[in-house]
Amino acid sequence: MRVSVLGAGSWGTTLAVHLCNNGHDVTLWEINNNQVIELKNDRENKLFLPGIMLPEGLNVINDISLTVADSELMVFAVPSHFMRETAIKINKYWSDAQNLTVVSVSKGLELKTHKRISQVLLEELTDLSENNFCALSGPSHAEEVSRGVPTALVAASHSPATAKLVQDLFFSSKLRVYVGDDVIGNELGGSLKNTIAIAAGIVDGADFGDNTKAALMTRALVEMSRMGVALGAKIETFQGLAGMGDMIVTCLSRHSRNRHVGEEIGKGKSLEEVLNEMTMVAEGVNTTKAIRELSEELNIEMPISDQVYKVLFENKSPRTAVEDLMMRDPKSEKS
Repeated sequence: MRVSVLGAGSWGTTLAVHLCNNGHDVTLWEINNNQVIELKNDRENKLFLPGIMLPEGLNVINDISLTVADSELMVFAVPSHFMRETAIKINKYWSDAQNLTVVSVSKGLELKTHKRISQVLLEELTDLSENNFCALSGPSHAEEVSRGVPTALVAASHSPATAKLVQDLFFSSKLRVYVGDDVIGNELGGSLKNTIAIAAGIVDGADFGDNTKAALMTRALVEMSRMGVALGAKIETFQGLAGMGDMIVTCLSRHSRNRHVGEEIGKGKSLEEVLNEMTMVAEGVNTTKAIRELSEELNIEMPISDQVYKVLFENKSPRTAVEDLMMRDPKSEKS
């Protein structure tokens, strides 16, 4: 199959390499032409995925018109805050696409609108049908998938045929893919867990301990599920790979950019200092703003996410935030 991957970050590069190794005709598109030149010359993404060589058959380009015209399936791997801008660029050439299947692997909510990636793409890509869209998510760090570490994901689509198509496309002995039908849950699980990963990092940085982090993650799953159900997701999705599984790996892994942000803040750095030191994008920072606004709009109780917001954007002490969580009114665990 002719596949285009949009975005040569660590995850986009990893999936382009994986699909190429799976025998598909793959093009990797990147907006930064200097990076495209480096990828072509070095055959390695030294900035985002050092040590992983690009297969000879993997084509790297900067021309968005060719990306659309030559594709049967397009994988969106650009950061969520660039998603609408990228879709608008692509839509100029969308009439060239014939029944093109779209897969999103980005995890985040649009900041101003609080919309999921599928909603953004369906708004901006002319005649894209929700039956031609698939959200691919689960516990997966690019650094490990690129090295062939066994990983499992969920391909969720309103169309069983589309979910099966994506499953077959990505499936390998190192990447097991399940099918699902809860697009909303898949997208929200991948987005909301990034804020919780920042919280887990704060716990590590402030040196609270394993008890604290276990309690945090368990209660976070409750509030993730609460918001998900309110927005139309299925609660069981949050108990699976796209919910609990993705949250666990992002909260515990040394590869997690969001956990890293939290850890540095827990040690006493400001958010500005931490972000200035980073090359990669931590989606959870913007997502935390979106969650705060969305939870207030929907009147949904999100105590952990709310405290993360206050630590990030109101300079609240991490220790005070944890103490305030602990001293909330006593209640039943099921509430």
